[in-house]
Amino acid sequence: MHPFQPESWYWLYDVPPFRLSLLFVAVFVGFYWLGSIIVRPILRQFVKYTAGSNDIIGYVLSCFCVFYGLLLGLIAVTAYQNVSEAGANVTREASALSALYEDVSRYPEPHAQNLRWLLRDYTRYVIKYAWPLQQRGIVPQEGAIRAAAFYDRLLEFKPATPPEEILHAETLRQFNTFLEARQMRLYSVNSSLPASMWYVMILGAILNIAICWLFDMRFITQLMLGGILAAYLGIMMHLIFDMNQPFLGDVSITAEPFETLYARMEDA
Repeated sequence: MHPFQPESWYWLYDVPPFRLSLLFVAVFVGFYWLGSIIVRPILRQFVKYTAGSNDIIGYVLSCFCVFYGLLLGLIAVTAYQNVSEAGANVTREASALSALYEDVSRYPEPHAQNLRWLLRDYTRYVIKYAWPLQQRGIVPQEGAIRAAAFYDRLLEFKPATPPEEILHAETLRQFNTFLEARQMRLYSVNSSLPASMWYVMILGAILNIAICWLFDMRFITQLMLGGILAAYLGIMMHLIFDMNQPFLGDVSITAEPFETLYARMEDA
């Protein structure tokens, strides 16, 4: 399995957010400190005889940090937008489902009762079965069967009066809106950052740390200042990782809109 495929890292989402953040920080700070002991003496050989080497390294690091900081910021915004759009799709589907439920409630009996029951069954399926699958990165498929069953039952109704014709047409339109929102939610299940972005982020973090190893300063100062930088890189990586999957992690979308709707359906 590709190391930067989302499925390779799903087990990390089972770690509590605070502990996972500490894990990211520990990895980055540990890498920096270990490199300060092993790699830094080797890299220092290339600049130790250069006059004003710290000024040159500082200039290069400041230029590099501008580009890398912009990259991390843009990727973080992209990851947040993915989560935000997925959340909007979930809300849109629940809203369309709610409107559809109100429409079929105005049908004559027994059509209204049968159609309401099918919508309650679909909502319960999304909460109890589809959501756990989405949290494992699996696109649920059985919802299409329930939606098709509702559509078949809906077509069995034959309007007998002009008001019923208008209501039926509006219900069919609302059903299409619901199907569109449902499909958008399913597309959001696997919407994550491409592997190329992760390669660039990891490589940029390593280069950032490597440049810091080149500075000529006391070893304790090197560990402290570089450790602060590495810790912040770890926190940023954890933030982006947490937002990488819309239905996983601390920054994730819950089934609350469907749960609220289902409670209202049960009370009706």
